[in-house]
Amino acid sequence: MDSKSVEMSLVGRSRSFSDRDFRDALGLFPTGVVVITSALNGGQGNGSRSGYLGATVSSFSSVSLDPPLILFSIGRHSKAFAAWQSVDAFAVNILSEKQSAISTRFARALTDKWDGVNVCPGLGGVPLLSDALAWIECRSYAKYDGGDHLIIVGEVRSLGAGGAGTRPLVFFGGKYRQLDLDSTISTPPDADQWLHGW
Repeated sequence: MDSKSVEMSLVGRSRSFSDRDFRDALGLFPTGVVVITSALNGGQGNGSRSGYLGATVSSFSSVSLDPPLILFSIGRHSKAFAAWQSVDAFAVNILSEKQSAISTRFARALTDKWDGVNVCPGLGGVPLLSDALAWIECRSYAKYDGGDHLIIVGEVRSLGAGGAGTRPLVFFGGKYRQLDLDSTISTPPDADQWLHGW
């Protein structure tokens, strides 16, 4: 059977799993937690935080070293989806384990996400979360259809680290977790290269 025949045989086949099954399986893959931030109109002309965008995502990944690319995805059901479709620049704020409340705040719709949040200005007026573990500032590079999500690829323009020595916020099994830095498993010295597919 050739690849086209295999592909055709899969078309129309009903799924043997539910949406809940799918979520539970994905929940077995631990991820870091980031808040993506941006500013409407490139941060120009909006002296208030009402022009800021922010969303918690775990769908963040590296893509390429040359050029330096990352990606994240945003749900089409998001109240701010139209705004995310048009962003020209954004920042990835990698959260520390002390920022679970920030993660929860930016994950919820129709709340004042920015009230009391400390920020500093990034490239193009994009707000950076002051207490984040690290920041990755990007310009939009490409956008792709991802089913019920939009995949946004960013070209990295600047990097910064904030919380040196602190641990990242981890999400696993539907709960926030802490990374135990003192407990390690034997790791080959070149794992940093091949685990990224680079």
